[in-house]
Amino acid sequence: MNNFKDFWNQYKGAIIGVVIAILILITRLHDLILAIVVIILGAFIGNYIQQNKEDVKIKLKNFIDKM
Repeated sequence: MNNFKDFWNQYKGAIIGVVIAILILITRLHDLILAIVVIILGAFIGNYIQQNKEDVKIKLKNFIDKM
């Protein structure tokens, strides 16, 4: 019993993470989570471009000139 208690205390975070990952895969929530991450990433990129228009123009022009 003591060995199991030590094992549980040492690896409980990994065990809980595996169980949550299995539940996400079984319920196919990973598609929804991926879609939400892409939407949020797009919002951050759009906001950055809007707030820093001139810097983005210069960086984009320099990138295109290098190509």
